[in-house]
Amino acid sequence: MLTAAERKAKIGAIIRVAGGNFLEMYDFFVFGYYAAAIGRVFFPSQSEYASLMLSLMTFGAGFLMRPLGAIVLGAYVDHHGRRAGLLLTLSLMSIGTLSIALMPGYEVFGLFAPLLVVLGRLLQGFSAGAELGGVSVYLAEIATPGHKGFYVAWQMVAQQMAVIFLSLLGIVLSSYVPPEQMVSWGWRIPFLVGCMIIPFIFLLRRSLQETKEFLARKHHPSTREVFRSVGVNWHLVLTGTMMMMLSTVLFYSITVYTPTLGREVLKLPAKGNLVVTLCVGVSNLIWIPIMAALSDRIGRRPILIACTILIILTAYPSLTWLVDAPSFTRMLVVELWLSFIFGGYAGAINVYLTEIMPIDVRTTGFSFAYSLATALFGGFTPAVNTYLIHVTGDQAVAGGWLSFAALCSFVAILVSAGQQERHGHRSAVGRREGVASTATSSTIITSLIGPH
Repeated sequence: MLTAAERKAKIGAIIRVAGGNFLEMYDFFVFGYYAAAIGRVFFPSQSEYASLMLSLMTFGAGFLMRPLGAIVLGAYVDHHGRRAGLLLTLSLMSIGTLSIALMPGYEVFGLFAPLLVVLGRLLQGFSAGAELGGVSVYLAEIATPGHKGFYVAWQMVAQQMAVIFLSLLGIVLSSYVPPEQMVSWGWRIPFLVGCMIIPFIFLLRRSLQETKEFLARKHHPSTREVFRSVGVNWHLVLTGTMMMMLSTVLFYSITVYTPTLGREVLKLPAKGNLVVTLCVGVSNLIWIPIMAALSDRIGRRPILIACTILIILTAYPSLTWLVDAPSFTRMLVVELWLSFIFGGYAGAINVYLTEIMPIDVRTTGFSFAYSLATALFGGFTPAVNTYLIHVTGDQAVAGGWLSFAALCSFVAILVSAGQQERHGHRSAVGRREGVASTATSSTIITSLIGPH
């Protein structure tokens, strides 16, 4: 039973962790939102396709650093603590964002401009590699019994808040800044806004307390021990990577890629595309905690399996329906449907991944699996979709990429169940599957704001 002071402390911890995650994800996503403008400033070419592809590849390059950041910074978090690691990742992200926001264009700085922008993007990726895992593990370790899914969901909720805020800012900018000025300098404004938020988030995270679970552990593994344990559990990391494939591909499809799809492929007005992205962020914000709470009640795997099947059956047909007669209404309907499926999958997969990882390397294992998924699949989704459309001429081909990701994740979920059974144990997920809990969404919310 939580006292009033304990409830207040948990709410404060969630706000501090989620606030930092909001900024990290805002700074990471903003590059993708304005990829076309950044491409023209730093990667000028007579071909708009070439400029856009170079910019999108630079966006994806940040994901290549995520596995390295996950293993290096994840080991730091598992050894030195969750609080210290979250402060470090925020510092590194801030440096990368500032370097991009203030970098002169190709016309002023020549080849140094795109090279330094790529370096800034790589630093952002290195930082983000451990941020998501660190936040998810922190929230899992402070969760009250039976509510772990709901707590961990706030990591993804913070991401959706970043999507919403960035979309609102984009709508305002598109209303007051002419398109030609957005290309020349207006795209820098969102970066500078992120820079101005940094000091406030630092103040929040500095007061963050270490988790009791981490402090209670008598042994904190060294970096070498972390690396060795991750190597021993490579099968879990690989399975986790494939399970996260759908989450990352679907997320970057419905958020970062949406403005590019609407503007460059469907030729829809820029403001309408941003409104759709805003609605997707709101939809994600609603569905993720609801479905995470549901996973606390019925188990993770039933939700994960249902979502993968829905994507396999509906992704390509829904996008075909959209491209046959592009309109704001059709785009909104399709994106909200995909958002509903994403909310279900994301609400269950993040906490599921924290539960199957060994406790001593929980941050490193989670971060490495998540980062590999984003590096190999999710982060390059905008570039993959752009390339596939270019070579096939099929504007709905992104639905095929989504279906392939869902099929891979579906197989991985089945493999994970078999791995748990072969190792002679059931996770908290498995123990709860098929058993109706007495918990409801209202009682889960009460765990934060009401009596226990």
